[in-house]
Amino acid sequence: MLYLALRMARHRIAALVAVACATLGGAAVLTAVGVLAESGLRSHAPVDRLARADVVVSADQTYRPPGPLPFALPERARVPGELTGRLGRLPGVTAAVGDLSFPAAPVDGRGRPVAAGEPGTAGHGWSSVALLDGADVSGTAPSGRDEVAVDEATAEAAGVRPGGRLTVVAAGQPADYRVSAVVAGSDRGVYFADTTARRLAGQGELADAVDLVALRTEPDARGSVAEQARKIAREDGLTVSTGASRGDVEAPDAMAARNVLPLMASSLAGVTVLVVGFIVGGALAVSVAAQRRDLALMRAVGAVPRQVRRLAAAQAALVTLVTLVPGALLGYLLAERFRELLVWAGMLPDSLPLTFSPLPAVAAALLLTGVVWVSAWCSSWRTSRMPATEAVSESHSEPRTPSRGRGFAGMLLIAAATVLSGGPLLARSQAGAAVTAVSGLVAVIGLALAGPDLVRRIARTLARRLPAKVSAPTWLAVANSHGYALRVAGAVTTLAMAVVFTLTYTLTQTTVLAATDEDAEAANRAEFSLSAPALGGLPADLPAAVRDTPGVTAAEPVSATTVLWTYEMLGEPETGNGSALILTPGAPEVLDLDVRSGDLGDLTGATVAMDQGTADQHNASVGERVSVILGDGAQVDARLVATYARGLGLGPVALSRDLAAGHTTTGLDQDLLIRTDGSDEAQRGLAALAQSRPGLALDDSWDAPGGTPPELWINIAVLAVLLGYILLGIANKLIATTTARRHEIAALQLIGATPAQIRAMMRKESTLVGGLALATGLLLSAVPLALLGIGFLGRPLPAGPVWLLPAVAATVAGIAFAAMEFPTRKALRTPPAQALTRG
Repeated sequence: MLYLALRMARHRIAALVAVACATLGGAAVLTAVGVLAESGLRSHAPVDRLARADVVVSADQTYRPPGPLPFALPERARVPGELTGRLGRLPGVTAAVGDLSFPAAPVDGRGRPVAAGEPGTAGHGWSSVALLDGADVSGTAPSGRDEVAVDEATAEAAGVRPGGRLTVVAAGQPADYRVSAVVAGSDRGVYFADTTARRLAGQGELADAVDLVALRTEPDARGSVAEQARKIAREDGLTVSTGASRGDVEAPDAMAARNVLPLMASSLAGVTVLVVGFIVGGALAVSVAAQRRDLALMRAVGAVPRQVRRLAAAQAALVTLVTLVPGALLGYLLAERFRELLVWAGMLPDSLPLTFSPLPAVAAALLLTGVVWVSAWCSSWRTSRMPATEAVSESHSEPRTPSRGRGFAGMLLIAAATVLSGGPLLARSQAGAAVTAVSGLVAVIGLALAGPDLVRRIARTLARRLPAKVSAPTWLAVANSHGYALRVAGAVTTLAMAVVFTLTYTLTQTTVLAATDEDAEAANRAEFSLSAPALGGLPADLPAAVRDTPGVTAAEPVSATTVLWTYEMLGEPETGNGSALILTPGAPEVLDLDVRSGDLGDLTGATVAMDQGTADQHNASVGERVSVILGDGAQVDARLVATYARGLGLGPVALSRDLAAGHTTTGLDQDLLIRTDGSDEAQRGLAALAQSRPGLALDDSWDAPGGTPPELWINIAVLAVLLGYILLGIANKLIATTTARRHEIAALQLIGATPAQIRAMMRKESTLVGGLALATGLLLSAVPLALLGIGFLGRPLPAGPVWLLPAVAATVAGIAFAAMEFPTRKALRTPPAQALTRG
């Protein structure tokens, strides 16, 4: 069987090249998606500040709902400070350090903040110096409220030495400190006396807590200490980390960002497999069609149907095996490019690497081989089941009447896709928008099934309406489309898929972006915003100072965090997550969330407001209590005081400032939204205030936390990769189909057709194929995109670039023309008699 497969492959190179290109691209895309998934499960942030800690005990930064994937919590959850002493008494422990991190930013002599690590977590207690690898201390440890130590790079940038004076904005409180020591050979940071650090990091009930407890052990006691620590940690629901996992404890935001990868991979996997299966199946259909005569002759000499199908599948599997290795290597390169895009979009920290192993390549190989095997069996099913004589007679033709069952199934899928496309009307969210693209692909699959019957009917109608004096090339083009409906439908379907995929995916992203921007712009009532990214957050006294500025009518702090919530869908528990605003009762002065019920002025104490769709998921009304999980994993019951409509631009949940207190990493406000009377005096006053304080940034706009989702850029990148793969597969399929028609072209030449007439016929066919593909693609895209526009923008039109449709039309026409024109010209260079003698 293998020998026959190789022999037959030597004479069907053109068709098998299409299969090779399809499997090469499929292996690359599937491997890249697999790398993202594996990295989300196994990658770790690098261990920096905790390098000398052998064992680390911390709060569990993961929420594990019912379901396959956990959620990483981005806000630091703290542990009881008394745990430091308990762990320090374990046998084999040489040092136990309760580590604290809080916002701290030194200020140089010119009033500019100096980068001393991540501003939100640069401050530490002096005991944390024991965790630094190779630290060399010049000076003495800080011992009073007005003393501080800094790392060598920060001291140089700020121009200070031991004994000098340095202004530090710590936990939003600016103060002058005496520099008691400079720590050389360490990561950047600002170190306070432990008592001062606890005061600065204290947040209500968490004042006696620490971020983590780091243990140093004797050289041979690490394993036993870790085991003993786990017994203690289990009592309090804590986690114990050693080795590479210490990096996740050190940077919980990196761990939360890592959680994006498996979620993204799972969302991409379905569409990717669907597209890969479609392209590979189409290429194999062309390959098997080019070998129908050979397969029919095998039936005539006694081969049983199973042997014919195994031969077709073995040949396709051989081609797949050849392309798997280079495809997998391309996939690893593609995954790294995806990581760079994620870093650029702010979804991953640059320090978080991807995890590379053979597993994604193996998974892609198994999945792709399965797709190829099933596609080959399906493509050869009809020929293998036909009687031998009928198979031989039909080896140069096609069935005149397409299967009714196939056409009926295709129309059912198109109808189901139309119903599915109503998702945006039910949920004005990312999930609702994603339904649009999926419904388009389902409709294309329906077109692939119903296409032959539709093409045959359209071609028959055209043939009846052709003028009596129509040119021979035009008549032949229409006759070929009617007689070879399967072949023409395959070309139309693949091109229509490119149209639907491009329009639905691109316009879904642009429409969601437009709706998000509209929500955020309509909600913002403030003319200015103040932020302090270099300080880790706003100084505590800033709102009062801004309100005292002449011309300011309102100034309210606004921050963002992450929340999770559980709800039931079809009787099964589901978990949702999203950004959440942290608001004060005065927020309506600067923000208009389009409140539908309740009052945002009641956001005090344990209260929340919710987007109307999220409230519906909870089956909650104003006045009822709802349960949410905060960004540090704390589960709270809060009273719902309002519902609003602009959740797409502002996030699904708004928390009261009281409820969020003590549950964010920095504990500081992130932005201050400001309304004025519109006078120049107010603007000048705000500008002067911003310049008089270090680290403040005054802006006339505000980026809402629920604004432009970074996933948008990822979706666009994936769209570009998959679209390139689709276009490559389409071009190869059309080229292979045209190349397989060399016998037909030679026969036309022998009966008197000139090369110019044949080229004209093929151009007419390419025009017909391109026109049908564009028309069907637009029709299949119209309903989902119209419903998307209604659901998100209130009009039956999506938002997007006006040049997209002309560009798609030009691309479809160009591919249809080039993929048929050049193989035709090549076929015409071969003498007709010689072409007919070739297999």
